[in-house]
Amino acid sequence: MIDKFSNKSTIDKPSFDQGLFWVSLILIAIGLIMVYSSSISFAESSKLTKHQNYFFLLRQSIYISLGFVVGFIIFQIPIRWWQKMSPYLFMAGMVSLILVLIPGIGHVVNGSRRWISLFVFNMQPSEFMKLFTAMYASDYVLRKSKEIGSFLKGFLPMAAVIMLLGALLLLEPDFGAFAVILVIAMCTLILGGIDKKILMGLSIVAPIGMAALIYSSDYRYQRLIGFFNPWADPYGKGYQLSHALIAFGRGEFFGVGLGGSVEKLLYLPEAHTDFILAVLAEEFGFFGVLIVIGLFSWLVIRAFGIAKEAIINESYYSALLSQGIGIWFGTQGIINMGVNMGLLPTKGLTLPLLSYGGSGILANMIALAILLRIDWENRRGLRGI
Repeated sequence: MIDKFSNKSTIDKPSFDQGLFWVSLILIAIGLIMVYSSSISFAESSKLTKHQNYFFLLRQSIYISLGFVVGFIIFQIPIRWWQKMSPYLFMAGMVSLILVLIPGIGHVVNGSRRWISLFVFNMQPSEFMKLFTAMYASDYVLRKSKEIGSFLKGFLPMAAVIMLLGALLLLEPDFGAFAVILVIAMCTLILGGIDKKILMGLSIVAPIGMAALIYSSDYRYQRLIGFFNPWADPYGKGYQLSHALIAFGRGEFFGVGLGGSVEKLLYLPEAHTDFILAVLAEEFGFFGVLIVIGLFSWLVIRAFGIAKEAIINESYYSALLSQGIGIWFGTQGIINMGVNMGLLPTKGLTLPLLSYGGSGILANMIALAILLRIDWENRRGLRGI
């Protein structure tokens, strides 16, 4: 037993990824600060919050505390259990997406039926569905490893399931969540060894399908028009984007200082959720945004690094799941940042770990706990335990 650990570098190696833990904690801390800063004006002016300026700060703190407790429990569960349960979790997620569409069960906010009331807080199933999709797609690739190159036996069944999932999300409607889930599923299939001919066909069909979805809905089409020229209708279609761009412009290089944002004073809608990066840009400037982008980039790169270590240990499900989580955080982060900067049309997606939202932060922290568990199992495997 002593000989097994006689190598000093092995003894000194931490039992979990401290870098991943601290980067995640820094992003959560930045998010908590920005949620409070960006929500003060709205909280003070709204009857729903009883005019309490700390309303969103208190709730987000509770969600984060719950996330730490749940994350600690999740960390104790072996990855092989998640692989075994992934089809059942995916099915449970599909059922929840059906339930959310039923009047009396689904809760409507701003014209979208995306939440299920749990009395204490409203749960958004689509946030957890992103994680369940990463789990299910990883398990699917391994189960269909010999047929993954076949269109009929490998690609089509997964595509059909994702299209059904997409139909449920579009009925809410939640186009942003569907886009993220589609990317997670398709990228997992690509990493699993999908045939190049299918990939080429997908690269042609996917943009056409997305365009059809946009043009089939006047709401989504108007958002696209507003994206191309927000200044043409700054009080209508381009209102959100024009104010987000004003916030970025006011921030310049170093920002106006914490709490100094003007756009959060009821000018910029959803300042503490979808457009929290715009407020951060106004208060901390270009360098503040650069730090956030750097932290997110490190997190995504580290997820793929953990996947590489899992492959060395021949833990292929862990590798695919780790990559799926990295793709999720990277895709959603890029879309949200792109929307805030005026590079992409408005999608209604939050910024992982930073934006306000109970379901979002809880799903993100569960995913990070699973990522830390994968890394922990990798380290034990490398030590021969």
